[in-house]
Amino acid sequence: MAEQLIKKNSDFIKILPSWAQDLAYKYCSKTANLYLLNGNIRDFLPHMIHEWEFIFVRIQEYVSEVLFGNKDIIAFYDRSSGVNFCTPEMQRNYIQTMTKIYPDLDEEIFISSDPLKAFFYLEKYFLLNIPLKHRIILIVDYAETIIPYSEISRLNEEDRYTLVTLNRWSHDPIFTQGDVSILLLTENLSDINPKLVASPSTVKIDIPIPDELVRKSFLDFLMRQDSLLLEPRLSTDTLAKITSGLNLLNLNRLAAESYEEDKPITMDYLRKKKKETIENEAGGLLEFIESEHDLTMVSGHDFVKKRFRSASRAIKQGRLDVLPMGYLIAGPVGTGKSFMVSAFAGEIGIPIVKFRNFRSKWQGVTEANLEKVLNILKAMAPVGVMIDEADAFLGDRNQDGDSGTSNRIFGQITSFMGNTEYRGKIIWFLITCRPDLLPIDLKRQGRAEEHLALFYPETAEEKEDLFQTLVRKLKLKIQSTLAVPDLFRKYRYDFSGADLESILIRAKFAAAMNNHVIVTKEDLDETIHDFIPPAYPYEIELQNLVAVLECTSREMVPKRFQNLDRTKLISEIKELKTLLGERD
Repeated sequence: MAEQLIKKNSDFIKILPSWAQDLAYKYCSKTANLYLLNGNIRDFLPHMIHEWEFIFVRIQEYVSEVLFGNKDIIAFYDRSSGVNFCTPEMQRNYIQTMTKIYPDLDEEIFISSDPLKAFFYLEKYFLLNIPLKHRIILIVDYAETIIPYSEISRLNEEDRYTLVTLNRWSHDPIFTQGDVSILLLTENLSDINPKLVASPSTVKIDIPIPDELVRKSFLDFLMRQDSLLLEPRLSTDTLAKITSGLNLLNLNRLAAESYEEDKPITMDYLRKKKKETIENEAGGLLEFIESEHDLTMVSGHDFVKKRFRSASRAIKQGRLDVLPMGYLIAGPVGTGKSFMVSAFAGEIGIPIVKFRNFRSKWQGVTEANLEKVLNILKAMAPVGVMIDEADAFLGDRNQDGDSGTSNRIFGQITSFMGNTEYRGKIIWFLITCRPDLLPIDLKRQGRAEEHLALFYPETAEEKEDLFQTLVRKLKLKIQSTLAVPDLFRKYRYDFSGADLESILIRAKFAAAMNNHVIVTKEDLDETIHDFIPPAYPYEIELQNLVAVLECTSREMVPKRFQNLDRTKLISEIKELKTLLGERD
């Protein structure tokens, strides 16, 4: 936006989104002329033309029409289309001017998609127009294709030329004072050469995924266009609330598909499409977990359930400020740590996603993947984020052998986890059976603040309760006269929840093979007698002890560990690690 317009019409600035306001003020300061616009750049962007009335356009139109009013010189470039201008008049003026200077050249060379030619002739044209006091804007789309993430030594001649040219323009006082601005468009900053991203002369502008207000305005716009079909129970207000994480392009596609099929959007349809869309947007880097259960389906672990129910009550009361940034869930294998987290998500009714492998062997791709995932999480808030086997998945600051990628990734994750702006909005669940291997950076206060632990059932009552809970979860039909305590007294070895679930599924199979639906005492007795628990007692004991050491409440700890001296506990852990051949 022009400086004069900003000074004369401050009300216009106020109706711009925050990113556009930032761009406008930076532009008017005349201290920079190179801008990296990143994030949600492929979406429709909203512009308020009247109170609560919006128009929605693509970013090129937003910059050229809304911010700069299609005046003076506005040029576009990308590797596919080459050079073109905002209006036919601007295009004709450019070609005519350059043809006069280079009469022997074909005019196609001036609009070439080759950045060496395009930037060379554009610069000549800009320098001719600077003395005429023309405002000049160059919008470069798919910037990652001309200044890709790579070490300088690996760039080809074309990429080096582009990098040097853009850096030179950003430092050139003739360009800055002469009102020449270059806007580079890219979805991920990590796709761009770090020399340019880190330069103090580069202004980075993040365009966020739309919030609830913008989604509501867009849905109302579609409704006025008669292109949005909703079932009677759904309103645009409700739809806006439950579509967090979707951008306007996603909403438009959702409405179009529903309209073409002549089927109103229902809650089930929306839930299915939202899951598909977010997983597609994340490129397979996130898995959307839908929980059919709440905490009533979790047996035992009363202290942990009490903590989660308190957190659920705080969320429903809107007291996000009292919630922990994240949870560390420890305990030996088979104790239902992942199920506990998904049940908590079902209790509070928020979506939960699971990180999938975002690492790549290609340079720069890992950082780009993580940046994309974190942007989606910000847009989905409130959301739970489950990271299973967190000790192996997240790594630490001291990994070698990948040119520092793992260290940068670890730093990026810990920085994001510790951002208190997202307290109660993005809830982290770090799940591990070996919390001792998790770096202190992740489990300190300000990140995974609440440390909870799950253990195997110990008493007969706990085992029977686990049995009955699993029967409900698996929807089994059990012989009514079955005396469950007698079975546990008969077979005294410890069962994990996973062990007992496996036994019940085998018993159901045995019943089916014996041609009856109801699982009998004989089916269970035969199955339990045949079942051999996995034989890794030292590993399980080590996992128990490190979980005890991690507990922040005595009430969580099984009775047999409650009076264990901390020094002795650490000593036993060291002995077990030595026995298992681990380095301490």
